[in-house]
Amino acid sequence: MTTLAEYAARIEELAQSLGMQYHAVDFELVPERFMMETAVYGLPVRMPHWSFGVRYIHHLVQRNMGHSRIFEVMFPGDPCRAYLVDTNALAENVLVVAHVLGHADFAHRNALFQRSMAMMGGHILEQAAARAHRIETALAEHGQERVEAVLDAALALEAHIDVNSVLHRRPDAAANPAAAASKEEDPFRERWQDLPGEKPPVASNKPEIRAIPPHPEYDLLWFIASHGPDLQGWERDVFLAVREESFYFYPVFACQIMNEGWASYWHARLLREADFLPPDLYVSAIKAHSDVVRPLAGGRTLALSINPYHLGFSMWERIVETKGLEAARRICAEEDDFGFVRNYLDPELAERLDLFVYEAAADGSIKVVSRDIHAVREAILAPRFNFGAPRVAATKLDVDGSLTLKHDSDSDGRGLDIERSERVLDYVAKVWRRPVTLHTVDDRGSRVLNARPN
Repeated sequence: MTTLAEYAARIEELAQSLGMQYHAVDFELVPERFMMETAVYGLPVRMPHWSFGVRYIHHLVQRNMGHSRIFEVMFPGDPCRAYLVDTNALAENVLVVAHVLGHADFAHRNALFQRSMAMMGGHILEQAAARAHRIETALAEHGQERVEAVLDAALALEAHIDVNSVLHRRPDAAANPAAAASKEEDPFRERWQDLPGEKPPVASNKPEIRAIPPHPEYDLLWFIASHGPDLQGWERDVFLAVREESFYFYPVFACQIMNEGWASYWHARLLREADFLPPDLYVSAIKAHSDVVRPLAGGRTLALSINPYHLGFSMWERIVETKGLEAARRICAEEDDFGFVRNYLDPELAERLDLFVYEAAADGSIKVVSRDIHAVREAILAPRFNFGAPRVAATKLDVDGSLTLKHDSDSDGRGLDIERSERVLDYVAKVWRRPVTLHTVDDRGSRVLNARPN
């Protein structure tokens, strides 16, 4: 064998013989620039916006400084799509093929990925391209300034979805959440209504006035699309398009440690058991594996951030060693990073990996503050809470269309970046076209931020 396609076919045969399960994977070799753009945009074709250009420049600087290198980009679906850099060495791309198969196996098993697939289907790339086309049409019809203002607001709120909700919600769900309820759909309600001595409610001729929303609504993209008083159809479509893509990206975000660790475990195992690999290619591929899962920043410099590949790989190796592969597959199916880290990062492994919680002083010095396993787990997970965004809800829609938002600081456990919050609020007010108010807290107590449309 001398080509990547030949090695890939043999690796897939080996993967299936080891019980890996996945939708078919379409591999494609692409130029490095295409790979960088895809990684920055999140999708090969996506709605145009200036923020992606800013991210591209940042990534380009990181790459030129030697801090970042992209080996592959993989999109779960049916089929899965995987892009490999055409200038990578053969050994590197052999490793990447095995790594991608690990990702595909994870996505096929994990409940969050399965839920995402069930809600939006397995053709995210085609759907994203169709959305991008609709936005290009809106640009031609309404001009860049108007379309960009809507994208500014929608992308500023892209993490503000309710991941416990469903993708397709009725527009009137916030105003009348019981509208579709029936005895058949709600057995608990039926039992409660049939309790001995309970009387049916007395009918009233008075019109019922429902607050909007009837409870704090954390799905801000959906709420604005459904209740924006002056939004046109194409503007609502932009918010819903960003929301749909956020639902797609959420499992990738919520399972990053598990997913990258599972893919790394399987690429290492597949390479180890691939007796058809020439010795020199195997050694080069294993060296690339060591670079991927290393815990160090460079040389022997200690890294002050978690490498999800290293942590996940170490945890999966320990789980397979102590509990067996079938138990690992069950954990893969049932958990996200929160359950994975809290249940399976034990004190012994944390000590072996030299994990600790630290504080950085204003002068740049670093102080280790705890090695307690509970503190270590929560420090790893804190940035992953609520899709990495502050927990903000729409709490009131006034009769004049004014919108009130509230930062749930009690469950959030952190403050807001006030300068950034004011900028996001201005974006929202510009498309809401009515006053928007945000209630939060700071070190001086309650604080109210206001924004009015220009």
